[in-house]
Amino acid sequence: MAEERVRSLLLLDADADERRLISAIATRAGWSAVNAADGDMATALLQGPHGREVQAVLLGSWDTEKSPKVIGELREQRRDLPVIVLSHGDSVSIAVEAMRAGASDFLVRPVAPERLLEALAANADRRKASGELAPVSEKLAPELSLEQLVGASPEFRASLAIAAKAARNRLPILVIGEPGTGKETFARAIHAASLRARGQLLTLDCKAVPANIIDSELFGHEKGAFPGAFAAKVGKLVLADGGTLLLDEIGALPPETQQQLDRVLATGEVRPVGLNGSYSVDVRIIATSSRPLPEDFDPGLAERIGATTVTLPPLRERSGDIPALVRHMLNRFCDQTGMRPLSIGNDALAVLMRYGWPGNVRQLAGVLFRAGLQCDGSSLTAEHFPHIAIQSRFSGRRSDFAPTLSKSHSDEALAGASPVTLFTGDGHLRPLEEIEADIIRLAIGHYRGRMTEVARRLGIGRSTLYRKLGELGIDTAA
Repeated sequence: MAEERVRSLLLLDADADERRLISAIATRAGWSAVNAADGDMATALLQGPHGREVQAVLLGSWDTEKSPKVIGELREQRRDLPVIVLSHGDSVSIAVEAMRAGASDFLVRPVAPERLLEALAANADRRKASGELAPVSEKLAPELSLEQLVGASPEFRASLAIAAKAARNRLPILVIGEPGTGKETFARAIHAASLRARGQLLTLDCKAVPANIIDSELFGHEKGAFPGAFAAKVGKLVLADGGTLLLDEIGALPPETQQQLDRVLATGEVRPVGLNGSYSVDVRIIATSSRPLPEDFDPGLAERIGATTVTLPPLRERSGDIPALVRHMLNRFCDQTGMRPLSIGNDALAVLMRYGWPGNVRQLAGVLFRAGLQCDGSSLTAEHFPHIAIQSRFSGRRSDFAPTLSKSHSDEALAGASPVTLFTGDGHLRPLEEIEADIIRLAIGHYRGRMTEVARRLGIGRSTLYRKLGELGIDTAA
């Protein structure tokens, strides 16, 4: 059997405590960590007998004068070696500097273990374009209302309609979508459109919090409730009273925690760990999940949070939205980073539309951010995205496949035509039932789920509309 290849993470200019923490996290994912005090030592390690084992570098601090030189020296040794910058403070301006110097990714202190492992996996994967810097592009995202979310495909508009209707009540909502589809953006827009908009929106990443402390984070604990509980802690459910609590990746909650959360939603009472009494809370739960809830998920909680489900389509299934998304993102980046205003040519948009985008909208934002920083002119062309063109043709991963996109469909999207597609990728007309379903979904999204208005604009009665919804399998529950 072939010997498994050693993967080393080179820690450069990180303090001793941080090195120990990062080493422990990386070891869990099969990485070994080696240390270098400065750029000269890092260069020597790369030139040594085990230099090829180094698959990524983590630069533990950013110095405007020294760090670009260090990255340049590393690049001279290994042109494609991923360099991940770990820093704090004005993260957006530092990230722009780091990218221009050649950094591949950017993490902000304190770094969550899951985020570090995700960055290592993404940057060590040679099939991915280096330097998409998703976290940076996310930090540039302003708070958007539901009306400002970009997308005209029928499926996306139908999801908007469900979200708009659900925002007006206090019931839990489950948002399902692949990583990068914009689940948190949707959740924040729902909160902003709700009667709780003046209340807090707090977030808990269920996947990133260890199982042994998740109850304390969610429900709180009393002093002395368990070894190490030297002071009382207020849980997120109590802190979010009167507002919204966003539970990211709720499927990662342990079974016992799921049962306790179900009781809280049923009774409105939160019992911190170690407390005999309870607190009354009025909090709305918005949960997200990258996939449908697992079969072993608590049935009571699944029914409660899944009564209203918003499903976000992956970007590869709404490629016609890419031109509008790209222009929106470029305007956003230019407004917030001081980059020069950029346009984008149809040749570049056509390349982007034919890629499968396994990282969805998040990946698209990162690719555009890097291309914008590296562009010397005033317009992006296909030449700025050579890796996208290559991957869309030759990648073997299912999530990277090039969407079925006829030239007529591509031309219509580039020209801003209607998102309802009449023809399949091979040029044949789509079935009438599918076209009708798309038009109804588009109308529901356009009129924000106001079914009387939808029926009136379509020229049919409400009873006829609901009959068609049932026949076509269109879900508008909220």
